[in-house]
Amino acid sequence: MAHMERTLTIIKPDAVRNAHTGAILEKIECAGFKIVALKMMQLSTRQAECFYVEHIHKPFYHELIGYMTASPVVVAVLEKEDAVEDYRRLVGHTSPQRAESGTLRALYGKDVTQNAVHASDSIVSSQRECSFFFSDSEMI
Repeated sequence: MAHMERTLTIIKPDAVRNAHTGAILEKIECAGFKIVALKMMQLSTRQAECFYVEHIHKPFYHELIGYMTASPVVVAVLEKEDAVEDYRRLVGHTSPQRAESGTLRALYGKDVTQNAVHASDSIVSSQRECSFFFSDSEMI
């Protein structure tokens, strides 16, 4: 049975820099998601390190931190029934080359790092990630 959930997305620096923010937000809304919080921000190194702490021992960690702090991102909380699973389906595979046609990463991603958007991978992650960027009063 479907139930209302919230999930986090980050429109990554490459997509913001390439002026895809509006198109990505439009596709999100057309897919039935309600945007309940939204902001553009410049991540500090400390914020990026804390957000991606689970990747600290992975070989791509330092590249990821540098990339995510290089220029502004757009962070949003999305709401919909089964939001986490549905948004991951809309986003597509981590590698844009392997993502299904029409998914956000297939349309706007360049490679595994510059893949246009972040999507929470579970309900638990989503709750942590949403509260990382937004207070309860900011999520309408």
